[in-house]
Formats: sequence, C-alpha cells, structure tokens
Amino acid sequence: MDFFISVIIPVYNGEKFIVKAVESVLIQPEVIEIIIIDDASTDNTLHLIKQLEKEQNRIVVLKHSKNLGRASTRNTGIRHANSEFIAFLDADDFYLPNRFKTDKELFKDHQDIDGIYNAIGTHFYRNTTRDEQKKLELTTLNKTVDPDSLFNVLFKGKHGHFSIDGLTIKRHVFKIIGFFNEEIPVAEDTELIYRLAIKLKLHGGVLHKPVAMRGVHEDNVFNKSSIYKKHETKMYMALLSWCTRHYKANEILDLILNRIWIMRYKTDANIMAHINYWLAYTLGNPKLLFTTLSIKYFPLIRLRQKLFPFLYNNSK
Repeated sequence: MDFFISVIIPVYNGEKFIVKAVESVLIQPEVIEIIIIDDASTDNTLHLIKQLEKEQNRIVVLKHSKNLGRASTRNTGIRHANSEFIAFLDADDFYLPNRFKTDKELFKDHQDIDGIYNAIGTHFYRNTTRDEQKKLELTTLNKTVDPDSLFNVLFKGKHGHFSIDGLTIKRHVFKIIGFFNEEIPVAEDTELIYRLAIKLKLHGGVLHKPVAMRGVHEDNVFNKSSIYKKHETKMYMALLSWCTRHYKANEILDLILNRIWIMRYKTDANIMAHINYWLAYTLGNPKLLFTTLSIKYFPLIRLRQKLFPFLYNNSK
C-alpha cells in the first residue's frame, strides 16, 4: 500500500512560528505535499511561505483575499489536496521526527480503518508553571478504545481526548461526514472529531508519547476561555443538527441534547428555560419533532414533578 500524505497548514499572522512548523513537516519522508493557506495575514507570513515555496517543490501556497477563519482555511486545503491521506498542523505547532511511522504500519495492517489518532505534547514559548506543564504535558486518550465506543469515550471525557495535530485520516472521509463547519468560530476541530468518531472507524496509534508538539504562547486562541464559552453551545447545536440529518441513534442525540441543556439552560431551570430549549432544538431540527427525545425533553415532561408535586406526594 502506498502511503503518501498531504499536510494542511492554515496560518494567520504566524510569522514567528510558520518556518519551524514547515521545516518539521519537510523531514517526514511520507509527506509529498505541504499545503499552506494564508488566511489574509497582515504580517510577514505570506512573504515567508512564498520563499519556502520557491525553495521546496513539495510546498503549495494558497491565499485568501480576506480573513475567513480556521475552518474555511482548512477546507481550502482539503479541496486542493492530492494524496489519499491527509494530516493537519497548526502554524504555531510542529511535528516530531517519525511523526507518521506508526500510522504507516497501522494503515498497512488494518486497511479498513479510516483514521489514526496519536498523542501530542506541549512546547512553551512563554513563562509557565509546573502545574500548567503537568496539565498540558500530553494530550491523549489514556486507554485503548474500540472504534465503536470512541464517541462515547470522547464525549464523556473521562479518559482524555486527542488533538487534530495527532490525527491522520483518509481523504474520502470528507465525502462521508462533510468538511469543517465554517459557521463555528472556535472548536470546529472538536466538532469534526466528534463526527469522525460517530460515523467512521478511528484507531489509536502512539498514545504514550507525543508525535507532535503544540506551541503555547500568549496569543493562543485556547487561552481565551471567554471565546470558547461564548461559542461552545453553538458547536454542540451544530453537531446535533448534523446528527439528526446523518445519524439518528437516540443514545448519541440524547447525550448531545443533555449536554446543551446543562451548559446553556440548567442554570435557569424554570418553565420558560425549558420551553425555549425545546423550541430551539425542535425548530432547528424538525426531524426531532414527534420522536421519543422530543417527548422526553418536552417542558411538561421534564418538569412534571416540580409542576405537579401533589401527584408524586400522593403516590408515596
């Protein structure tokens, strides 16, 4: 089996890190194509990657005329990729040597799998504490997970998670699950990973040590928790909408519905909060109307004990 990879690098104002990222990909023998997409940077990024393109025939540089965000930028790269296998790298991260060695062996031995996930580590470009170093030391699943159980394990979060930098997937998966959701400002990679885990067969690779390093610095988006908090519910609503169209397993839909309830509505658990929630997900996802889940989350059902306590008191 031929194992050739297209690596997609989205970049916006990444002049401090982009050269290191690209050089870490160039040392990987399996990579035949590095697609760098400049998302309308205003610094020296475009000049640097154009220079790299002149020096290395494996590099392809694309450019957006205006800033479109990470999801759209990655999607541009996917549409231009030529290899059967695709991997991603953020512009402020970098691969370690032999990044794809185990992936190559696993894809050869298990040709039915759609993707492989691996552990990544952390490289600090700013001052940090020992507690933070320990917390971010390794992003990985801490146990082997059957592909059929992967979504439940990831969603419940008890055994960790993995990053897109440690993921290698077959290009055909995007025909099955779609591309990155361009309506989500943040956590678009998490939403895509959930869809992959729901619909396809992902296999664990190197989970005990990193194959790539995430760069941590003052400008990381994940440092800005308020942005994630603001848009996280939107990510779960998008996932719910996708599931109602493509995957109708009640167990998964129920997990997502309950997560949205806890995040957005439970703090104001009155009748109007329940009504607003029920209307939001049923009007946004009409296929859920008149299903068992629509009945389960119907306000009078959810609040029956609170609204009609005498019925329950008399039954004791």
